[in-house]
Amino acid sequence: MPAGSQTETTYRVIRRNGALTPFDPSKIAVALTKAFLAVEGTSAAASRRVHEAVGELTDQIVSGLTRRAEAGGSFHIEDIQDQAELGLMRGGHHKVARAYVLYREERARERTAAQGMVPALPSAPLRMTGPDGALLPVDMDRLAVIVAEASAGLDGVSSEAILTETARNLYDGITQDELAQAPVLASRTLIETEPAYAKVSARLLLDKLRREALTHVGGRPDQATQAEMTERYGTYFRAYVKTGIAADMLDPELGRFDLEKIAAALTPERDLQFDYLGLQTLYDRYFLHIGGTRFELPQAFFMRVAMGLALREIDREAKAIAFYDLLSSFAFMCSTPTLFNAGTLRPQLSSCFLTTVSDDLDGIFKGIKDNALLAKYSGGLGNDWTRVRGLGARIKGTNGQSQGIVPFLKVANDTAIAVNQGGKRKGAVCAYLETWHVDIEEFLDLRKNTGDDRRRTHDMNTANWVPDLFMERVEADAEWTLFSPDEVPELHDAYGQAFKRLYEACEAKADEGGIRVFKRVRAVDLWRRMLTMLFETGHPWITFKDPCNIRSPQGHVGVVHSSNLCTEITLNTSDDEVAVCNLGSVNLAAHVGEDGIDHAHLARTVALAMRMLDNVIDINFYTIPEARRSNLRHRPVGLGVMGFQDALHALRIAYASDEAVRFADLSMEAVAFHAVAASVDLAAERGRYASFEGSLWSKGVLPIDSIAPLDEARDGRLDLDRTSTLDWDGLRERVRTTGMRNSNCMAIAPTATISNICGVSQSIEPAFQNLFVKSNMSGDFTVVNAALVRDLKARGLWDEVMVSDLKYDDGALGRIDRVPDDLKALYATAFEIDSAWLIEAAARRQKWIDQAQSLNLYIANPSGKALDTLYRLAWRRGLKTTYYLRSRAASHVERSTLTRADGRLNAVAVMANEPEPAACAIDDPTCEACQ
Repeated sequence: MPAGSQTETTYRVIRRNGALTPFDPSKIAVALTKAFLAVEGTSAAASRRVHEAVGELTDQIVSGLTRRAEAGGSFHIEDIQDQAELGLMRGGHHKVARAYVLYREERARERTAAQGMVPALPSAPLRMTGPDGALLPVDMDRLAVIVAEASAGLDGVSSEAILTETARNLYDGITQDELAQAPVLASRTLIETEPAYAKVSARLLLDKLRREALTHVGGRPDQATQAEMTERYGTYFRAYVKTGIAADMLDPELGRFDLEKIAAALTPERDLQFDYLGLQTLYDRYFLHIGGTRFELPQAFFMRVAMGLALREIDREAKAIAFYDLLSSFAFMCSTPTLFNAGTLRPQLSSCFLTTVSDDLDGIFKGIKDNALLAKYSGGLGNDWTRVRGLGARIKGTNGQSQGIVPFLKVANDTAIAVNQGGKRKGAVCAYLETWHVDIEEFLDLRKNTGDDRRRTHDMNTANWVPDLFMERVEADAEWTLFSPDEVPELHDAYGQAFKRLYEACEAKADEGGIRVFKRVRAVDLWRRMLTMLFETGHPWITFKDPCNIRSPQGHVGVVHSSNLCTEITLNTSDDEVAVCNLGSVNLAAHVGEDGIDHAHLARTVALAMRMLDNVIDINFYTIPEARRSNLRHRPVGLGVMGFQDALHALRIAYASDEAVRFADLSMEAVAFHAVAASVDLAAERGRYASFEGSLWSKGVLPIDSIAPLDEARDGRLDLDRTSTLDWDGLRERVRTTGMRNSNCMAIAPTATISNICGVSQSIEPAFQNLFVKSNMSGDFTVVNAALVRDLKARGLWDEVMVSDLKYDDGALGRIDRVPDDLKALYATAFEIDSAWLIEAAARRQKWIDQAQSLNLYIANPSGKALDTLYRLAWRRGLKTTYYLRSRAASHVERSTLTRADGRLNAVAVMANEPEPAACAIDDPTCEACQ
């Protein structure tokens, strides 16, 4: 926000003595200018550089402050100075930042000497400005009770430290919201030294949320401590349902449940299990609100979702309570669209939609319109554009030449921006194109920041849909031919050996002059350009057409033409059917103990989870008929996992190890076994899905069995382990005779947001850092690996020096000499792990999964040879898809200042804004894309 804006009169500054003054951004500019001039001198050239740098930095600092505060809010003077120092560090002005730090320290010493070590206090008792504008005494006793309650039962936390830091941010006339936020902000500053403060911060935020919710549903000012809520939750819940229905936000059918029975099943103490990041995310983006005032508490939120999924159950109270217990215990979590919309008037609960775009104007613009309708209610989109004719192809109706797919992709890109998922987050879409399409080279350039911007799509994700034949040509260093699909339409639906025969026939036809638009390239040159663009722009992703189709259970009724926004869904699409998938994830960390996987607990979780996902299909609000037709006919669901890294930590297994690969195998085998068994049980109760006959399932061919035809199509060159440990023979017979309720059962989504809610590691990801600041739509959050801190404490190694070392080494242990090697291996971060280990683990999972997995790959020292080796390994191991490629060069790592409880600055912390997928159905710009 520019210095000349209305910010000066909208915001205020809390001085060190508690006084309140108007916020004047020009003072920031003056302070920064002094710091720059002290370092760079006062020459004319230096002055010009300083003027430009200071203007930009001031805008950034003001923006950083104001985006965290409501209009009329206030900032402590130290917070402003922290942001100034952070801005200097981010901008690379390290010498100026050092001068600024030294200046602040000198001024702090002067103030301490002048005050005789006694902090300045307000001359009169503090007052709070109530909602009606009246000034009321600040209830310091209640504040102390709330802080003590939030700290209770947590080792290593100090309520006194929180109260001291809180007092720094109080002033006479403070608003009620600012008073509620002050202890939260105070606790947040302590997370980097003690992870337990993440739970304290969440509990302090709960107090603000309780006041909002109780006041709204009760119609009068109200508040309660967590202890008081033990008795009040039931009464609140009944009022909440009534309020939501009256506001046209909840389905009136929820009011016809036995609310006494439902309310009695609520577990108020589960409000205490959140970390701050999880609860703040729910507060900002998930809890129902009216005019910005939340009236949904966490247990009401989980019960609302559970009731919404139990609407058509016979004993719906019992099922709602069972679903609620599963969700609120964090054993399983539904995807973001389900959490957003279950129990509401527009229950669009599905996560992902896949479409294929036809080669005519009506079809193209219908596809773009369908994108808009599907995105409106939080759907993530995958579009197959391969059928659209390429640049230079003949347009029969006008006898003109086609401009190719790029102009239409530009329209699809802009549509995703315009339809921003109901105002909750950016629309998100991924375009897929087969590698033989004549526009493939322009497609590779879509995300570049150079060139004609009219032929760029800066907001759309892109992915290559790669046939095995192309990879074989790469391996053989042979030629590859590009075609326009209007002249070779038969290639679109073909895969495996059939594709090879048709493709070679098309090449022969081109040689004979029977094809007008085609181009010959060296396959390895195109492959290298694909990898180069992937490294430089993050797109297009590499996904493999033949494994997705050959191993698909549904090959008898269609073809998989693309994956989805996050590359984990592999379902058929056609002009008549838009594929839909309904997602949720099992928390692996909640299902392991010292002895490994708790199979009994996992079986119970998966059975209930599959029932919930199957219910989504019937309850779902469909925005286009093609999606409804497809979903009801095939009933696919995608059960995935999250917390894989946490499970490894609990089992003391390093990610880069044979033991981790084996655990990936065993854990996915268990999830798959129980998921297929649950779908069989549902088929026995509710009936088979409509297109079951003729599927691989109907022939007794399970995912593990579908490896053989892929190996055969590759002439026996598929290198993939095929061992198993469970009774698949018995289950195979049940599948064949009883049938399946769902055409597809498993898919591993990114879980970027729902894993934050549950406080576990994302999906199957290795730890990104052990200490960093995560930035997302809800703000900046310090994240510390609590398991690492526990281990370091046990060995007497957790101290301020270790915190500082972690900051300077970007949250990695590798270069910290005093850390033992076993801990370095156990807590190795993503860039310290050879991504070949990620591929090996993914390959073991893939043999059990009937769809795919969102697999990010990390490479610390990227090179053409390294990328080539990595992605060829992924293909050789039979992976269906890959997702983001992350490299140190492309990942944005910043060093930032964090303030301690005593108000002084810790020198340097690491802020890692890791690249996230664009927000989609399951939500992280890395799925807020699918979860």
